[in-house]
Amino acid sequence: MGLKVGAKIPLFTLPDSDGNPFSIQDVLGKQALVIYFYPKNNTPGCTKEACDFRDSYEDFKELGAEVIGISADSAQSHERFVKKYELPFILLSDKDNKVRKQFKIQNSLLVLPGRETYVVDETGTIIMVFNSINASEHMKRALKALSLGKN
Repeated sequence: MGLKVGAKIPLFTLPDSDGNPFSIQDVLGKQALVIYFYPKNNTPGCTKEACDFRDSYEDFKELGAEVIGISADSAQSHERFVKKYELPFILLSDKDNKVRKQFKIQNSLLVLPGRETYVVDETGTIIMVFNSINASEHMKRALKALSLGKN
């Protein structure tokens, strides 16, 4: 299991789908974040998860949150994935799994990179962690955690 509720997220910089460096420090302190780690672009579960976040993206924005997806896929693979599925949120390339290791995410079923979602408040404090290979629950849990945090 990765980082726990109440922990601060680690600071990191990764290339986005355009190949530009994205630093988490640029958004911390400005808005809540949903950071989801997923195994691989264009696989059935990961595509479903990305499209779930896409279809509810406006709900996340209304709650003041940005969505960030992270996998070991290259920036070029992310660029194609973003275009193919019209993803409006940020995808980051963690090719050497450095950030995945910083978040202490374990592999699922021993071989697959773990699927884990974090909801983080404006200060960088984790308010929800969800770890499940089941892609269909991640968006719902993140949206619920943000909704509860705004009440």
